[in-house]
Amino acid sequence: MSWEAWVVLAVVVAVFVALWNNWAAPDVVLVGAAVLLTTIGLAGHSLPSPRELAAQFGNEGVLTVAVLFIAAAGLTETGGLQLITDRLLGIPKNAFDAQVRLMLPVVGVSAFLNNTPVVAMFIPVVNDWCKKSGLSPSKLFIPLSYAAILGGVCTLIGTSTNLVVQAQLVAARHTDPSIPLLGMFTLTPVGLPVALAGVGFILIASRWLLPERRAFLADVADPRQYTIEMLIEPASPIAGQTIERAGLRRLPGAFLSAIERDGETMVAVGPEQVLRAHDRLAFVGVVDSIVDLQRIRGLVPATDEVFKVTASRLNHLLVEVVVSGTSGLVGHSIRESHFRTRYDAAVIAVYRDGERIQGKIGDIRIQPGDALLLQGHPDFVARHRNDRDFLLVSAIDGARPVRHERGWLAVAILTAMVLVASTEEFHGISVFLAATLGAAAMLVTGCLSTDAARKSLDLPVLVGIVGALVIGQAIQKTGLGDQVAAGIIGVSRTFGPWGVLAGVYLMTLFFTELVTNNAAVALAFPIAQAAAAQMGVHLLPFAIAVAIAASAGFATPLGYQTHLMVYGPGGYRFADFLKIGLPLDLLCMVVTVGLVPVFYPFR
Repeated sequence: MSWEAWVVLAVVVAVFVALWNNWAAPDVVLVGAAVLLTTIGLAGHSLPSPRELAAQFGNEGVLTVAVLFIAAAGLTETGGLQLITDRLLGIPKNAFDAQVRLMLPVVGVSAFLNNTPVVAMFIPVVNDWCKKSGLSPSKLFIPLSYAAILGGVCTLIGTSTNLVVQAQLVAARHTDPSIPLLGMFTLTPVGLPVALAGVGFILIASRWLLPERRAFLADVADPRQYTIEMLIEPASPIAGQTIERAGLRRLPGAFLSAIERDGETMVAVGPEQVLRAHDRLAFVGVVDSIVDLQRIRGLVPATDEVFKVTASRLNHLLVEVVVSGTSGLVGHSIRESHFRTRYDAAVIAVYRDGERIQGKIGDIRIQPGDALLLQGHPDFVARHRNDRDFLLVSAIDGARPVRHERGWLAVAILTAMVLVASTEEFHGISVFLAATLGAAAMLVTGCLSTDAARKSLDLPVLVGIVGALVIGQAIQKTGLGDQVAAGIIGVSRTFGPWGVLAGVYLMTLFFTELVTNNAAVALAFPIAQAAAAQMGVHLLPFAIAVAIAASAGFATPLGYQTHLMVYGPGGYRFADFLKIGLPLDLLCMVVTVGLVPVFYPFR
């Protein structure tokens, strides 16, 4: 090997060690390794250059993930995902039940839709689901990513990797017209058993192989317990449901303290209590839980003052203020102080030194040191930052009201986007263009604000993918990949076609665990084609093995970009993927190598 190849090998080993020991975030490690390789490349010819590193930020794959984040955010901002997932997911009884409810629909959807947008859409859903059900996110996010990948290996359009293999077969037909192409369901006889075996293994083994890590909010008690009243709107979907069915029983950091109905107050309400339209619900909870309450469709702050703020409610800002001792508000009730007229903001919740405040929000008399949660004009912080009435003025992030009236519109836009993206071979519109048009439609139709679009971009994921691409490029350019692949093929050829098929699978899996799935195909397919030609057997079995192995990389976060997408939300470490992913890798290999020759003979 050249000295550049040895350098790349050393850097790859260092990346694995750094990620294994959790020395830094994955994006920091990957980009750091990419920068190191490009810097060393100034002294050589086969390492990526700084120009090539910069070019990866404009890589179509990276940009596609970016615009998919924006498109998926449109569903979150409108509550569109809730319209779908409430029907699909329901309320799980335990982690096993949650995994079944999550994985089976994801496998089915991912068989016909690109798995990256599927995971992007389900990440906020699983987050909210964990909050409402009290489940550990670490028990669900790896199964989400794995299920999307397992569904993707079932059909031609399930993942871009399969389409890359198809493109390689098209190119191979120029020299050998007898080589068949992949049909829509060519992969199904092998991919479906792989998916079923994989889901079964995850459901059985995740109890022991996935970590139990709770969300930060569940572990740390916020001393500020606000009191807030919420009103059930007449057309609310939770009207007629029990408290438990509506997801209001186990909110993290909050509890339902009372219900006011027809002038009567019910306290200590049980989970089977049926909710009605116009019920006023009194909650006590931390700020994050108050934000979550406002995102529930058909549940609004009980004070009418919210709707009298001059700005559109969709643009309201949630602000936390602390009343000063010299404020003219002290001693007056919120209603008497004409708070909304005075500040163009409505008080929706109050906190007072751990005291549980009774009565309606408007009747609460303000005292020095009271903390108030306000919904107000977007310029509230700028206007009142130095106001002597308040000791503190602070905006609450991620607290924009949900645009529920555009929920079905957002669902329609995203459905059209994924259908167009999944049928690229028929009309020539790429996944990137379809995703860009979908994101643009979300913005133009008002399903998503420009500010929310900016905040939806998950930079650590995007930067991490760029770093992985550069490392993969270095492996290709230096010939390190060829060296490793040649060695694997040389050993496995002695065991006949089955052995070579297993060697091709292992080789492709090795690459996809180190770099990206599409790069793995680019490296493995030519070698698989040469091996099939030398042995005088059909290429199709090897092409199918490459397609499945390039997608089914579960042992490292680098194996597939959806792993990087769930790495942070699930609170994972590098070793978490290895524990459950390595045996799953081996299981998928055994099923694939065992079934491919049965359905697609070598001769």
